[in-house]
Amino acid sequence: MPPSKRRGAPAEPLNTQRRLNGVQHAGVAARVGVANNVVMATFPERFVWGAATAAHQIEGAWLEDGRGLSIWDAFTHTPGKTHQGHTADVACDHYHRVEEDVALMKAMGLKAYRFSIAWSRVLPQGRGAVNEAGIAFYNRLIDALVANGITPWVTLYHWDLPLALQLELDGLLNPEIADHFAHYAAVCFERFGDRVKHWITLNEPWCSAVLGHGIGYFAPGRVSQTEPYIAAHNLLRAHGKIVDVYRRRFQPAQRGVIGITNNCDWREPKTETPADRAAAQRGLEFFLGWFADPVYLGDYPECMRAAVRDRLPRFSAADRALVQGSSDFFGLNFYGGMYAAEPAPGETMDGLAPTGNGGMAADQRVALSDDPAWEKTDLNWNIVPQFCRQMLGWIDRRYGHPPVYITENGIALPGEDDVAVAVNDTRRVDFIRRYLAAAQAAVAEDGVDLRGYFVWSLMDNFEWALGYSKRFGLHHVDYRTGRRTPKASARWYADVIRRNAL
Repeated sequence: MPPSKRRGAPAEPLNTQRRLNGVQHAGVAARVGVANNVVMATFPERFVWGAATAAHQIEGAWLEDGRGLSIWDAFTHTPGKTHQGHTADVACDHYHRVEEDVALMKAMGLKAYRFSIAWSRVLPQGRGAVNEAGIAFYNRLIDALVANGITPWVTLYHWDLPLALQLELDGLLNPEIADHFAHYAAVCFERFGDRVKHWITLNEPWCSAVLGHGIGYFAPGRVSQTEPYIAAHNLLRAHGKIVDVYRRRFQPAQRGVIGITNNCDWREPKTETPADRAAAQRGLEFFLGWFADPVYLGDYPECMRAAVRDRLPRFSAADRALVQGSSDFFGLNFYGGMYAAEPAPGETMDGLAPTGNGGMAADQRVALSDDPAWEKTDLNWNIVPQFCRQMLGWIDRRYGHPPVYITENGIALPGEDDVAVAVNDTRRVDFIRRYLAAAQAAVAEDGVDLRGYFVWSLMDNFEWALGYSKRFGLHHVDYRTGRRTPKASARWYADVIRRNAL
């Protein structure tokens, strides 16, 4: 492969990003046009415009119609684990408002809707008997989407492992869990695959591994320097087995595509020194390469193997054969980034929590910092749109020009509990506009094969450990009444979809 695609090839810095003009995607170049004296950044034809949610964050109905408990039900009902003890017992009550919510999507002109299936609503114990009421709910949702011309994109696992599998099998730490993932997926393929043609196996396995098993911030709330690597390994094995089941048993007839979605924040070298450039590269490999390298290159990054040593599991030949090449597209959840630098001699990583560092901080040894001039979201995440272009370019070079979908991108804003404030979310409009412009430049000028974009999120929802204190939605949700109100961003995004351009 060319030098720019070799493992470990350094990412190009922000101020020297190459510009490749005239590169086409799907036969039609994303381009900048001029109409009526207005400059328009046009996206490729057939570009997928969507919005995203997750089952646990919106469905509610936690004890209805045979649904089993998940690790997040147990976690949120444990005192002190979530903001003010918030739970997702009701959330946005999407379970009872499917038609209303699909109507919101239709009004926006959404081309696609990404949602997840709650494993324990389909298989209450994680294995065994199928819950037909759960199947009926997802059939109702999928049928409503199809009837309204909205393409369903289904995520099979968005962190809500059935509680029975955690209690009985030790969850993601048990190698057997991969077979249970594959069985659950086969049920979904069999019941929904006649209409669902776009599948995502796992959402952000980094979060399940690091936040769930490294620092205990997410369910199941475990703290360890070893368990994250085991959980991540079993998740990758599960992904490989799911894809194998789909490709052998279902894909030939159903003719769909399947992939995995990973999250990563950009790491920009703080200086142009070789040490800082290497630190930025190491930070990206510990964050995204951890999960993407096995899928595209066949093994974990060499820097991880050197640093983690025996704590990093090894793939068997059988597992490697299933994992490598197991994604039809590259799903990316992208929100921000930081400066990365080589730590000073003797500098400890103890103060760098994995939530900010993108991996196990003591293992990767990367010193992160912000620019005081950067804007921030309500979660204190840095707003640097150009980093989105940088991230897309790094993926394109490292993994051999794969088709990419941004499966999440969005912003939490303060003060949006008040609907009068929320509906005038001009900062969200500005955020999405700027990130889309950076993504469009990655297509038109850098040759990235970006094929779609999903806003996080369709509506305000339960933000995991932060409860209802943060709002990402294009629609405001009154959690007392369930009332949905479109924000300015929903109307603006509808216009972008209609034009297929900024």
